[in-house]
Amino acid sequence: MKSVNGGLNMTERFKDIQIYGTVKVGEKGQVVIPSAARKEFSIEPGNLLLVFTGPGKQGIVLVKTDAVKELMGKITRWLNEPNEESEKNRSKK
Repeated sequence: MKSVNGGLNMTERFKDIQIYGTVKVGEKGQVVIPSAARKEFSIEPGNLLLVFTGPGKQGIVLVKTDAVKELMGKITRWLNEPNEESEKNRSKK
């Protein structure tokens, strides 16, 4: 397979992509998430999902809000951890 983007071939680049099938948008704009995807991502009735798009607006992404909260917590903790650079700046003052 021909190499693209810095030496990654297409198989390596998209090896983690899983296709669950197609869905049809209903009259009210609703879609049914395929059962295999619901099972793999533990999506249950009542879960809140964040709906967003990425650069280029080529599609939408659904993410469980619990996962977003967890990620934001990790980012906040990481930002609040003292690191070498912040310690150097403090000692200069």
